[in-house]
Amino acid sequence: MQYYSLHNKAPKVSFSEAVIKGLAPDKGLYFPESITPLPKSFFDNIENLDTIEIGFQTIKQFVGHEIPENELRDILKDVLSFDFPVIDITKNIGTLELFHGPTMAFKDVGARFMARCLEYFNKDNDDKVTVLVATSGDTGGAVAQGFLGVKGVDVVILYPSGKVSDIQERQLTTLGQNITALEVDGVFDDCQDMVKKAFLDESITNHMKLTSANSINIARWLPQLFYFVFAYKQLKNKGKEIVFSVPSGNFGNICAGIVAHKLGLPVKHFVAATNVNDTVVRYMKTSNYEPKPSKATISNAMDVGNPSNFIRIQQLFDNKFESLKSNFSAYSFDDVTTRDAMKEVYNKSKYIADPHGAVGYLGLKEYDLQENEYGVFLETAHPVKFMDIVEKTLNVKIPIPPQIQKVMNKQKVSIKTNDYKKLKEFLLK
Repeated sequence: MQYYSLHNKAPKVSFSEAVIKGLAPDKGLYFPESITPLPKSFFDNIENLDTIEIGFQTIKQFVGHEIPENELRDILKDVLSFDFPVIDITKNIGTLELFHGPTMAFKDVGARFMARCLEYFNKDNDDKVTVLVATSGDTGGAVAQGFLGVKGVDVVILYPSGKVSDIQERQLTTLGQNITALEVDGVFDDCQDMVKKAFLDESITNHMKLTSANSINIARWLPQLFYFVFAYKQLKNKGKEIVFSVPSGNFGNICAGIVAHKLGLPVKHFVAATNVNDTVVRYMKTSNYEPKPSKATISNAMDVGNPSNFIRIQQLFDNKFESLKSNFSAYSFDDVTTRDAMKEVYNKSKYIADPHGAVGYLGLKEYDLQENEYGVFLETAHPVKFMDIVEKTLNVKIPIPPQIQKVMNKQKVSIKTNDYKKLKEFLLK
């Protein structure tokens, strides 16, 4: 499998090169040269396959021959070592829980997969690789945990000061070892801009190997397609058409779902549910893409004004607006509406949704499901990660799971920075 830049001004590269580079030299995102649908028999018989086999069959064409089959299966055994259950909320709505991993967020799978791939590619190499990543919330903790102690890899995480939850901050600032957190005086888009600038700065890249663990990296982005296939396996016997509503910030997760659809996964429609950061929602109404600075919300992981992965979604539909519009919708909701949705879900089913899951639920309500459709909203993080918001909104007490308890009393360590010059100084020292 070869990967090309969506700016089309850089040479094609292998899977390993795309993982290690992160971003193409022409600033473009890497994209697979082809997506070959799986045989219909794969989906017809999916209930007879276990999680590892499903993962292997759906990802192997993207990895190619660069990781031997037995090694790739071992990576998947490590990455997919927890459950991904669909929980019924109402008669025709369920939630796909993606928070049963080590940091209790959906990004655990992509971060762990990328870490294991990078470890494999770097096993005979004494050169250090620095993973540089921006986070609006859960990416930081998942990347920190996924790469913790990985040989030959240093991790530098940029996060916006005061704009991630307390638990999210602890998960990325308390691990030590090969993990460093930079606390940026700004918003997520400032962090992401600094990361992109570093990748294009030859005075940095000529001196060190730099890669990203944001969803711009194919090894972080593509494994997220597993979730949608796992959900289909559980829902197949309902005999209904499936609509996925995905809480969307940088749009990597929903983009991976569309890749699963291109592999042959039966999906009726995709809904991108966003908070007030509505760049894609406005685009779907006007066909004009006009990013705006991000605004802080209670669903902070989606506080993204210029989502990187939307260009990949456009490419998946051959850059044809009408084709995109027939398969994909986008809706925006404010914090008041989000809190109301959290209450509605809890009152209907006693299910505690975090703010991001509640936005996903709202996406399904806006889409207006038909009798022959079953809607799935993705619950992307455990509600404990937004404890103050959830407990205050629902008047409930959330028990703290073991994964979270182990970081609660650890000392936060971060380096404060407010401009690119300081980031560059830190990287080069």
